[in-house]
Amino acid sequence: MAKKEAIIVIKKITIAGGGGHGGSWKVALADFMTALMAFFLVMWLLGQSDQTKKAVSDYFSTPSIIEYNFQNFGAEITLEKLFLDLLNEPLKAFQSFMEPADKTPNILDMGSAKVVTSFIADKMTDLARNVSITQDGFEFDIPDNILFDRGTARPTGEFVTVMDRVQSLTIGLEDANIAVVSNMFIQTVPGASSSVAQRVASERADLITKRVQSTLEHTSVSVAGNTNVKDKKGEADPAKLIGLIHISIKQKEFKSDGKAQRKIDTLFGQPRADMSVYDNFVTQVTNRKTKQAAEKAEEKAEEKSFQEGSSSESEP
Repeated sequence: MAKKEAIIVIKKITIAGGGGHGGSWKVALADFMTALMAFFLVMWLLGQSDQTKKAVSDYFSTPSIIEYNFQNFGAEITLEKLFLDLLNEPLKAFQSFMEPADKTPNILDMGSAKVVTSFIADKMTDLARNVSITQDGFEFDIPDNILFDRGTARPTGEFVTVMDRVQSLTIGLEDANIAVVSNMFIQTVPGASSSVAQRVASERADLITKRVQSTLEHTSVSVAGNTNVKDKKGEADPAKLIGLIHISIKQKEFKSDGKAQRKIDTLFGQPRADMSVYDNFVTQVTNRKTKQAAEKAEEKAEEKSFQEGSSSESEP
């Protein structure tokens, strides 16, 4: 009978160190420091004025500009603005996450043409006509019969409401030029008098410019008024003639601190229906970077070609 071989069992015992009580003390310390900071914050608030307490309360209770933009302008436009902000002014982009939504906006500093368009549409609704946006600013018209009684400089009942909407576009401007042009027809004033029409147009422009000037928050904005009186001869029904109050808002060439102005740009083209907002964003950003890289490479090639041509001409 064969003997059974003994089975050798090797038992490995690993003793792990406590590692400073497993690091749990760090969690306790973090909780303690958070509670301590909250305590000091409460004690500091108790000693502040009612105005400071309200400001702190508004900061934590109101949505940020980013949240406001998502709610009002949609995901695509807000993503475009964020990307343009990060490209042009990274620090300002991060600051916008913290700014309250009720901060007075500078429409020329929004950076995105689509945001500017949406902002104008939101504030002016169906009042603005012939809206035009460029890299330096924007302009639009308001029918004069909305603001003034026919043939006079007497404001209508809607004047204050309409000017409040215009104010929402101009109040936060900085380093900008605002031009107001009162366009009207001679045939709309009593007696179709050229001198009367000129006087009425001038009074209208003066009234609007003073109203806009009085609501500005910054002194770096200039406001100017002008007139444009036309003679519409041969019009069968002069009652159909309606003038326009033209308002143009443009950036000054440089800011007050001497820095160049930020242009109003457009990132997104036509979005693809088969892609989500995020995929559209990524695709168009990638295409934009590729296009910019190609343009830079082309500029370098042209510069190199020019330098080579200059050196060959200088050789005897």
